[in-house]
Amino acid sequence: MSPSARSRRPLAASLRIACCVLALASAPVLAPAIHAQTSAASQTSSTPTQLPDVARPTHYAVSIVPDIANLRFDGHVTINIDVLKATKVITLNAADMTFTSAGLVGGAKASVSLDKDKETATLTFATALKPGKARIELRYSGIINRQANGLFALDYKDVDGKDARSLFTQFEPADARRVFPGWDEPGFKTSFDLAVTVPAGQMAVGNMPVATRKPAGKGLEIVTFQTTPKMSTYLFFFAVGDMERITTKAGKTEIGIVTSRGQSGMAQFALESEARLVPYYNDYFGVDFPLPKLDTVGGPGRSQFFGAMENWGAIFTFEYALINDPKLTTPDQYQNIFIYGAHETAHQWFGDLVTMKWWGDLWLNEGFASWMEGKATAHFFPEWEADLTRVSDRERAMALDARITTHPVIQEIETVAQMNQAFDAISYQKGQAVITMLEGFAGEDVWRNGLRLYMKRHAYANTETNDLWQAMEDSGAKGLARIAHDFTMQPGIPLIRVTGARCTDGTTQLTLAQGEFSSDRKDKTDATPLRWHIPVAAQSLDGKAAHMVLADGAGTLAVPGCGAVLLNAGQSSYYRTLYTPEQLAGLRAGFAKLQPRDQLGLVSDQFALSSAGYQPMSAALDLLSLVGAGSSTKLQDELVPKWTGLYGLFNDDPAAQAALAKQVTTLYAPSLARLGYAAKPGEPLLDTALRGRLISALGTIGDAGVRAEAKRLFAALDTDPAALDGPLRQTWLGVIARNADMADWEKLRAMANKANSALERSALFQLLSRARDPKIARAALDLALTSEPGQTISATIVSGTATAHPDLTLDFALSHIDQVEALVDSSGRAGYIAKLATESRDPAVIEKLRTYARDRLPEASRRAVDQTINLLEARARLEPTVRAGVKDWLATK
Repeated sequence: MSPSARSRRPLAASLRIACCVLALASAPVLAPAIHAQTSAASQTSSTPTQLPDVARPTHYAVSIVPDIANLRFDGHVTINIDVLKATKVITLNAADMTFTSAGLVGGAKASVSLDKDKETATLTFATALKPGKARIELRYSGIINRQANGLFALDYKDVDGKDARSLFTQFEPADARRVFPGWDEPGFKTSFDLAVTVPAGQMAVGNMPVATRKPAGKGLEIVTFQTTPKMSTYLFFFAVGDMERITTKAGKTEIGIVTSRGQSGMAQFALESEARLVPYYNDYFGVDFPLPKLDTVGGPGRSQFFGAMENWGAIFTFEYALINDPKLTTPDQYQNIFIYGAHETAHQWFGDLVTMKWWGDLWLNEGFASWMEGKATAHFFPEWEADLTRVSDRERAMALDARITTHPVIQEIETVAQMNQAFDAISYQKGQAVITMLEGFAGEDVWRNGLRLYMKRHAYANTETNDLWQAMEDSGAKGLARIAHDFTMQPGIPLIRVTGARCTDGTTQLTLAQGEFSSDRKDKTDATPLRWHIPVAAQSLDGKAAHMVLADGAGTLAVPGCGAVLLNAGQSSYYRTLYTPEQLAGLRAGFAKLQPRDQLGLVSDQFALSSAGYQPMSAALDLLSLVGAGSSTKLQDELVPKWTGLYGLFNDDPAAQAALAKQVTTLYAPSLARLGYAAKPGEPLLDTALRGRLISALGTIGDAGVRAEAKRLFAALDTDPAALDGPLRQTWLGVIARNADMADWEKLRAMANKANSALERSALFQLLSRARDPKIARAALDLALTSEPGQTISATIVSGTATAHPDLTLDFALSHIDQVEALVDSSGRAGYIAKLATESRDPAVIEKLRTYARDRLPEASRRAVDQTINLLEARARLEPTVRAGVKDWLATK
C-alpha cells in the first residue's frame, strides 16, 4: 500500500521540530521478543488471531450482485474448510452484513449471531461438525460505502460531463469482512473464485483474467474470473464501471492499465513503466511473476488513508498517481506515477507471493516495497537522483522515531484499531532505511541472494521477520541478524558522538561514543540510551574510507588521511552524528567536496540536532546557507523548503521574515533567473521540478516578481483558458491560491466546477484550501461540507486548510464532527482529526484533543492523538529556543 499523503519533499509549510514532515503513528509499545522459527504455511501459536482455531478455510467461491444505484449488494459465498476438531460453533469475520441463510452446502443449517464490536459472525449448528473437510454456504447482504473501505463507490463526471459511478474494493488491513464473511487475517491463505454481476457493457476487473461473461437478464451480465492462487483475503479485489483498458506484454505477463472511459490515452507512461518493472523484479527476486496478468486500476478521487493498494494481479491506484495529463501533471506527480508503480509492483512479491503472518510484521511488506521503489527508480531513472530522495525519506522516519511516541519496526498488534495505525513512517521509511543499511552491511550480491532464497522458501506462504534473517545468514550475511534485531525490535535512533579526532602518521583516529537521539526527552536518553550494533562508514574529504560495526556504546575508528571526517558516508546507515565544533567546521569548509547525498544528510542531521537542543542553531544554518545556486539541482529542490519552513515560524515577526526572505532571495533567485519562469522543451525533469519549487518558495516569502507573474498568468486565463497549461499550472495557481482574495477564490472555484476531468477537478478544489485569509479559509471549510467538491475531495479541503489555519480548522471539524468523519475512510479517522492540529501553537488545543479522544475514540484508537499532543508539548518547549537561535544567526548576516 502507498500512503495517501506521499510526499517526496522535505517540510514546506512551517518548521516542525527537526524540520521534518510529521508522520502520525502509534504510541510506544514494548519491543516484542522475536518470534520463534515456525512453519510459514499456517497459523501458529506465536501468531495472534482473533478467531477460534477450530477450522480453517481452503477455498472461497464468492458471488456479488451490486445494486449500484442504491449502494447495496447481495452476496453468496461457499467456503471449503478443514474442521480441526469437533465443534458446533464456527466464528468468522463479518462486518456491516445481514445474513439470510447459513449452513453446510446441501446439509445442516446454522443460526447466525453477530458481534458488531468484534466484527464477527458466529455460526451455531445443532450437532457438532466432525474433524475433516466441509463446505459452508452463506447468503447475505451488505453496503457499498462512499469511502474506501470494503466495497466502495467513487462518483465523478465522465468525459461527456455526465454523472458516473464506479465500484472498487479496498480490503487492507481488515475490510474483506465487509464484502464476504471469512477468515480475514493474513495468515489464512486460500484460493478464490469470483463472480460479479455487472451492467451490460461495463467492465469488471479482478485479480485474475475473466473466464466467462454471460447474460443475466434485465440488462445485466455475470462476469466470472479464473481461480486465484493461494493468497490472503486483504489482497482480493474487484472493480466495476465504465472503464477501458490498454495492454502490453512483459514476457509471459499481460500488463494492463484500466482507467475511466476516455482517460487511458494519458496512462501510457504508467503502462510503459509497469512493463519495465515486471521483468526487472522477475530477475531481481529470482521468481517470475506467477499470475497471467497484472493490471493497475485507476479510480477518481482520493483517500485520506492510502494512495494505492497492491491487490495481487490488480493494483488499485487513484488516478492522481496514474494519469499523466500534460495540461497539469507536475514533475513530482510524473515521478510518482513510476514510484507508486514500483512500490506496488514490488509488493506482488514482497507481500503478495510471500506474506507476513500477522500485522506486527507489516514492515516486511511496506519497508521492502519502499526500499525497492528506490532501487528500481535509481535503476531506470538515475538522473532523478533517488539517493537524495532516500535521505529525505529517512528524515521522515527519524522525525517520528525521535519521539517518545514511536514504536519498534516489529510491532505488537492485536486489534483492528491497532492495525489501522500501523501504516506509518516507521513501517515504511524506517523499514526502508534499515534495509538500506543491512544491504550495505551484507553487500548487494549477498543481499539479493538472500532475498531470492527467501522467496523460494516461502512462496505462497506466510513468514515472520526471523525467516528473512535466516535466509540472509544462510546466504552468507553472517552477523546480520544481530544488527537487524537491534534496529527492528527496539525503537529510536542511535546518536554517535565524535568525542575526539587525532591525526597520527597520516591517519585520523576518531573516538566515538554511542548515545540515543531524542527530540523530546534528551536528558533521559543521554543518561540511559538504548544500545545498537551500528554499521559505520567514515570518509575523509579526500575520499578515503573506513568501516566498522560500533558496539557496546564506544569505539575507535582509523580513517586514512588527516582533516575532517564525515560519518555515515553514502548515507546508508540509520543514526545521527554529533561532531565536535572543530570537526563540523572542517566539514563546513570542505562542504563542496561532498557528494550531494552526503551534503543533504549532513545538513539534515545538523538541523535535527540543533532543533532538539544538542547544539546551537547556527551550526545548522551555517551549513544550510552553503546550498544555493551553485549546488546540485536536486539538493536545492530538497532543501529550499527548509527556508520556507523557517519563514513560517515567524508569522508574528515581520522583521525576521524579511531577513529570511533576503537569505532565500540571495541563495536561490540566481537559480530561478537561470531557469526562467517557463518550462523549456527537452529540459531535464529536475530542472522543471526545481523551477516549480523556487516559484512556490519565492511566492511564499512575498517575492514581488513571482507574485506579479502569477497574477498576469491568472488574468490571462480570462481570454486564453490554456494560458497556464503545462507542468507549472498547479504551481502558479498555488501562488494565487495562497494569496487569494475572495474574487480570486471564486474564480478558482468556478474553474473547478467547469473542469473537464476528475483529475483536474480534484486538483483545483484542493487549491481552495490554501488561502492565508482566515475568512476565505472558513469559506473553504463550509464548502467542504457541501456536495459540490465531491465525497472524497472534501476531506482533503479540510486537511489542506489546517496547514495555515490549524486552530480554525480543528474547531470547525470538532463542531461538525459527524459530517467531517463521514468524509474520511474509517481506517484513518482518528489520525485524520489529530493531523489537523499538528501546526497549532495554541496550548488550548491539547485539551481539545484529549476531550475529542475521550468522547469519540476507544482507547486502542487514541495513539495518533497522543502523538500529536506530544508534538505540541515538545514544540512549546523547544520552539522559543529555535526562534531565538535563528534570530541570533540572522543578526550576524
